[in-house]
Amino acid sequence: MSKLLTFLSVLMLSVEIAYAQPEAIVQEGEIGITLGAAHYFGDLNNRTAFDKPKPAIGVFFRKQFGNYVALRVGAHYAQLGYSDAYSKIDYQKTRNLSFNSDIWEIAVQGDFNFFKFIPGSKYYYFTPYVTLGVGTFNYDPYAYWLDQKYFLRPLGTEGQNLTGNKPYSNQAFSFPLGMGIKYNISGNVNLAFEISHRFTTTDYLDDVSKVYAGPAAFANLPPNSPAAFLQDRSYEFGLPIGRAGIQRGFSEQKDRFIFAELAITIAFSSYRCPNPN
Repeated sequence: MSKLLTFLSVLMLSVEIAYAQPEAIVQEGEIGITLGAAHYFGDLNNRTAFDKPKPAIGVFFRKQFGNYVALRVGAHYAQLGYSDAYSKIDYQKTRNLSFNSDIWEIAVQGDFNFFKFIPGSKYYYFTPYVTLGVGTFNYDPYAYWLDQKYFLRPLGTEGQNLTGNKPYSNQAFSFPLGMGIKYNISGNVNLAFEISHRFTTTDYLDDVSKVYAGPAAFANLPPNSPAAFLQDRSYEFGLPIGRAGIQRGFSEQKDRFIFAELAITIAFSSYRCPNPN
């Protein structure tokens, strides 16, 4: 009987120690890199089609506050672009506008785990999570005409430089909102997949927002001015449609973009003595 009691006592102590070990590990933070795809949604892609992804890469540091909440600071570089040629709408095909842009973003995000997550633990090695935050990014849309690359913002394609209005800013705010899955693959090495939507404060990510300025607004520019030819490219399909005041974009809805990324991180942890109680 005494042997049985001794065996049960040892077994219970072993189980208690096994479960106490993860509690003794304190997460301090993670540093990671991300690689994936970025996609634009806006006046040229108003069907929110996800058919023309472009590369995205990022780095970040995540500070843990317990096993469920973290604060992340990250930076991204991505490429965005789209063309009316991809549309199934006849008007957009005739409008014939296109753009590309490099994106540089810095963001601060809060991450919230659904489950307890402790790298190196055989019990708490997986969790889905949600993330939200605020960031700022730089963009500068450009297009090609006669095999030459032209940045569109300085040209004032909606008449900004000709009507006294200032060109739109090439800086804007972004508001990340997304979700992901995180998995501890070995020791302090974690793997994650995340999709995050970026709501923005600009409608000029694609250089398209309001109405055509009309050909007369560009009449005093030098011959073969790129501004005159890039503000309305419907002439490539026949008669131009860009009369003054005709809708060129939809200014009531801001442009957006999305990241779909795979991340690999290195976690930093410390150890504290478990509470004997």
